[in-house]
Amino acid sequence: MLESVGALTGSPWIYAVVALSVLLDVFLPLLPSGVLVIAAATAAAASTTTVTAAVGGATRQVPSLLVLMLCAATASVLGDLVAYRLAWRGGARLDRAIARSRRLTTAQERLGAALSRGGGALVVVARFAPAGRSVVSLGAGAAHRRAKDFLPWSALAGVAWAAYSVGLGYFGGQWLGATWLGTAVSVLALFLAGSLAAVVVRRPARDRQPTPTGV
Repeated sequence: MLESVGALTGSPWIYAVVALSVLLDVFLPLLPSGVLVIAAATAAAASTTTVTAAVGGATRQVPSLLVLMLCAATASVLGDLVAYRLAWRGGARLDRAIARSRRLTTAQERLGAALSRGGGALVVVARFAPAGRSVVSLGAGAAHRRAKDFLPWSALAGVAWAAYSVGLGYFGGQWLGATWLGTAVSVLALFLAGSLAAVVVRRPARDRQPTPTGV
């Protein structure tokens, strides 16, 4: 069993810990929120309907995978919204900070182009990339993109990421049990998806100009 999370997954506090971690990692991308979600889902999937606490032999319910996913998705959207609003109100200081960062400037331009075309797939893809969520949420707010253009895509990104993370933990726990190997394989799959998303996000956008059809 995963001793490090075994006791926690037997307590309702796991939901609060997951939600807080996901909420804050938009500001602190180094927080292992995805790893925590996978570990909790792995332990829950590979356990029986109850687990026995190490002290006193008391039994506690294993967290529901559905509730775990909803907590992660909701916290993801709320974190995006907070970052978006803070960046919206950031003023000239934040604009100067973004202008000094080539990465933030490029992401802001690409996001603006995507949203202006009525699409926001970049928001979903960036949710899987390391620090991509932070770049996109802050960039959308700093550029004063409309909430109705950004937030629905943010919600879709949060649900997709949470479902993917919980799904990895579930299948890892079913196939390999609640072992370090099962968790490591699931986390590796999460990192591979993040690496692929990072390549897509960083790829320069190609401006396709319409071909003239005569004068």
